[in-house]
Amino acid sequence: MRRVVTLSVADSLLCLRGLSPERLRFEVEYGLERGTSTNSFFIPGPEATLIHPPGESFREPFLEALKQHCPPDHPIAVVVGHVNPNRVGLLRSMAMAYPRLRLLASSAGVKLLQELWSPPSRPGSTTPSADPSPAPPVPPLQMVRGEVQMPVGKPDDHWHLRLCPAPTPRWPGGLLAHEDRDGILFSGKFFGAHVCTEELEESHGGLHEEDRRFYYDCLMAPMAQQVDNVVDRLEDLTIQALAPGHGPMISQSWRRLFNDYRRWGEGQHHSSLSVALLFASAYGNTAAMASALGQGIAKAGVRVQSVNCEFSGAEDLRQAIHSSQALLIGSPTLGGHAPTPIMAALGTVLAEAERTTPVGVFGSYGWSGEAIDLLEKKLRDCGFPFAFPTLRVRFSPDAAALKRCEEIGTDLGQTLHRQQRQQQRRAAGGLKDSSSAPSLQALGRVLGSLCVLTARRGDLGGAMVASWVSQASFTPPGITVAVAKDRAVEQLLHNGNHFALNVLAAGREKGLMKHFLQPFPPGADRFAGLEVTESPHGQPLLQEALAWLEVQVCQRMECGDHWLVYGHVEHGALLDEQGRTAVHQRRSGAYY
Repeated sequence: MRRVVTLSVADSLLCLRGLSPERLRFEVEYGLERGTSTNSFFIPGPEATLIHPPGESFREPFLEALKQHCPPDHPIAVVVGHVNPNRVGLLRSMAMAYPRLRLLASSAGVKLLQELWSPPSRPGSTTPSADPSPAPPVPPLQMVRGEVQMPVGKPDDHWHLRLCPAPTPRWPGGLLAHEDRDGILFSGKFFGAHVCTEELEESHGGLHEEDRRFYYDCLMAPMAQQVDNVVDRLEDLTIQALAPGHGPMISQSWRRLFNDYRRWGEGQHHSSLSVALLFASAYGNTAAMASALGQGIAKAGVRVQSVNCEFSGAEDLRQAIHSSQALLIGSPTLGGHAPTPIMAALGTVLAEAERTTPVGVFGSYGWSGEAIDLLEKKLRDCGFPFAFPTLRVRFSPDAAALKRCEEIGTDLGQTLHRQQRQQQRRAAGGLKDSSSAPSLQALGRVLGSLCVLTARRGDLGGAMVASWVSQASFTPPGITVAVAKDRAVEQLLHNGNHFALNVLAAGREKGLMKHFLQPFPPGADRFAGLEVTESPHGQPLLQEALAWLEVQVCQRMECGDHWLVYGHVEHGALLDEQGRTAVHQRRSGAYY
């Protein structure tokens, strides 16, 4: 049930918050399944101001709430924070309800508004709009080319709004707003979190840290350099509070959140490996696939250079191609063709890239997908090796498709790391590195029980062999398990999720070990061919195990290249009272 509540932020400043307890789309950013909230901010005045309207998903409750504060015959200026078909659908409805509407957007945002304003009429269109009525005329558009200031509110309020274009590959039409009097930054897609809450702002700093980190990893990590550039520019503003487009406001710990964004992106900046992710997206579907691929690549510790070909210069494209160890290119199919910017990017790839560079092709389509076929054929004909089979999604990708994209990205990142290590060993004459150091030999003598961690949430499932497992508390009974950041199952191990720990039996552990240590293709069923039952919360239990525990995740801590996951044991049983626990013996602490 979607609804909109009105929250008072300051004198004459209201937050119209849309609330949905369920995820609205299948995109990876909603993966924690904690619902979402979408924030718009309203300032009354001779010309009312609306900052960052929601998407069409909230059309009816939002327009009803807006009319309580702004009658339809009143002039209203709308600051469009970012542009996609979902937002444009809501703006079309506003244009019909408010004849004195005008829109303010960045230069890229104006271009997108003009392109998306009239929805495709072809049946089965990929646009989210479900309104079959003709689109109204495009309202007056004001293009914001650089930072500009505009008075807002009533004359005696002394409020000025500073509009700041903040383009990124995912949101080329990004536009932030800063209110000078009270120091409120309306940050749009930046610093958000998908949680369904009526709480105006966080009651204490870090309350939604996990949600914000997950949001960052899904959306910001694949374009960390551009995100850092935006954060650096925001340092010049006088800020008292952040008002993001999703989740509660942040006033107590906004500085910490700035530092977190920089810290979370450090791995991207320091990586010596890079993948260029070139794409264009008409309705956001190919961009969602690009984000999922980029998230998987980033999880493997490889830098992602995201390039939106519609809004990037030729020099940026060439730089990304020459500095990357792999090239991925994604395109929608429009009228049986690839968009012109993608064709230009393909020409640059064919002219500039080394023929030994691995490539990948992905894209969404509504009917026949000619653009994807064309990209694949051109690259194959020129002799490029393919990093993975071409990814095709009809209409919008679902959760399983996006999970497969993420796993493909992680596999690519891991492959690049293996190749780099092999080159380094050859350059060093095949000598071992520091894995034989005395301290690492001693660390390797720390033993752990051999287990298989299994997890399932909805249609998504995963498993991994785990030996870094330890009991962590008596009351309540709890355990910790270390999970490498690039494990596919890691996405299913967030606070509130359940997983099962299947303890292996000494002397008969080899079969399960062999099964779960084999490389699985992205999207494969990890449990095919095994005897599996379910725990009380639906987690996979291996009947060949010695014992099982069902655990609810309570905390996560970032520890270098691993997450340390702590959870409470809720259920468990011995399957073999006579068996003994299999133990993992290591020669060095430098590897598993």
